[in-house]
Amino acid sequence: MSSVTTLVQPPKVANRIASEEEALSVARALATEFAGGASRRDFERALPHEELDRLSDSGLLAITVPAEYGGIDVSNAVLAEVTAILSEADSSIGQIPQNHFYILEALRHDGSEAQKRFYFGRALAGDRFGNALSEVGTKTVGDYNTRITPDGAGFRINGRKFYSTGVLFAHWVTVFALDDQDRLTMSFVPRDTDGIEIVDDWDGFGQRTTGSGTTILRDVYVPADAVVPHQKGFERPGTIGSVGQIIHAGVDLGIARAAFKELIGYVRDKARPWMDSGVERAADDPLTIARVGDLAIRIEAAEATVERAGRKIDQAQVSLNADNAVAATLAVAAAKVLTTELVIDATNVLFELAGTSATKRGLNLERHWRNARTHTLHDPVRWKYHVVGNYHLNDVIPPKNGAL
Repeated sequence: MSSVTTLVQPPKVANRIASEEEALSVARALATEFAGGASRRDFERALPHEELDRLSDSGLLAITVPAEYGGIDVSNAVLAEVTAILSEADSSIGQIPQNHFYILEALRHDGSEAQKRFYFGRALAGDRFGNALSEVGTKTVGDYNTRITPDGAGFRINGRKFYSTGVLFAHWVTVFALDDQDRLTMSFVPRDTDGIEIVDDWDGFGQRTTGSGTTILRDVYVPADAVVPHQKGFERPGTIGSVGQIIHAGVDLGIARAAFKELIGYVRDKARPWMDSGVERAADDPLTIARVGDLAIRIEAAEATVERAGRKIDQAQVSLNADNAVAATLAVAAAKVLTTELVIDATNVLFELAGTSATKRGLNLERHWRNARTHTLHDPVRWKYHVVGNYHLNDVIPPKNGAL
C-alpha cells in the first residue's frame, strides 16, 4: 500500500474504544456536547467541522473495525444505537458517518488483506471516509455515468457525484465508478488529490449541515491497490446493504426521540389545554395523554425492532450464507419501515399537541420535521413492503443492493 500511504496525512492517534459499553458511553457524552448547538447550526447552516473532529478523536468511527485488524467489531445493534444517540442530539452529525460505516463494511467484504490492514488502520487512527456514490441525471439511482479507466499502473476517474454526504468533512473521498466492463468499483482517494473538486451546494430544507453537495472528478489518479471490486459484494450473499440501512434506521429513531422529548417538555410547560377539555393543564388532557402514550409505545417497539435487526446482521456476519443474509435483509427492512413511519408521525404529533405557538421560527422546532422528511427520502419504504411481501407470498429472494 505504499503508493497510497505516501499521499495521506501523518498518522493521528484517536481514542481506542475497548467495549460496546464504552462506545455507548462515549456516544452519550458527545451527544450532550453536540445537542447544545444543534438548533443554531441548523438555523445558520453552520457546518459541524469541529464536532466531526471530536467524533473522530473519540474513536467511535472505528467501532466496526474487525477484531483481527485491531477493532472491537461492535454488534450492529450497538452501531444503530450509537447512531440514534448522536442523531437525537443532531441528526446531521448522526447521518454523516453512515457512508463511512457502509464503506468499512464493503471493505470487510471485498477488500484485499493489504487494503483491509491499511484502511481499517486509518479508521482506527480517526480518518473519515466520505461518499461519492449517487448521481443525478441517470435513469435510476442505481445507474452511474462515472468511469474508471486504466492508466499505466493505476487508473483515472472522471465523473460528477451528488448527495456526497460526508465528503466536506472527509480525509478520504470514496468514489464509486464503473470499469470498462461496467462493474462497480470503490476507490479510496485522499481528499487533496489533484482533480477532485468538492462543491458545498447542498440546499435541502432538512439535514442542512450534512454537507451533501457535489463532487466533481476530473482525471483523478487512483493507484491500483486503492481500488476495491465493489460489484462482488452483491454477487453473493452479504451484509453491506443491511449495515447501511440499519444506520439509516438509527438516524430516524434518533430524530423521533428528539421530537418526543421536545413534545413532552412543551406540553408540560407551555401548551394550553383545549377549551372543551375541562382540565387545567394540557398535560392532563386525556386525548393528549393517549396520543403521547401511543407514540411512546411505538418508539419502544421501533427500538426493539432495530435491536433485533442488528442481531440478525450479526448472525449473518458470523455465519454468512444465503439464509442468514436474507433474514438480516428482511429484519432491517422491517426496522426501516417502522422507524420511517414513526419519525414522520412523531415530528407531526409534536406540533399537533404543542399547538400554534410551537411553530415560532425562533424555536426552530420544525427542524425535526424537516430532518425527518428529508432523511426518510433516501429509499422508498413502499418497496420494502413489496420485498417483504414478495418473499413471504411468492418465495422471491430480496434483491442484493445497497438499499436492502
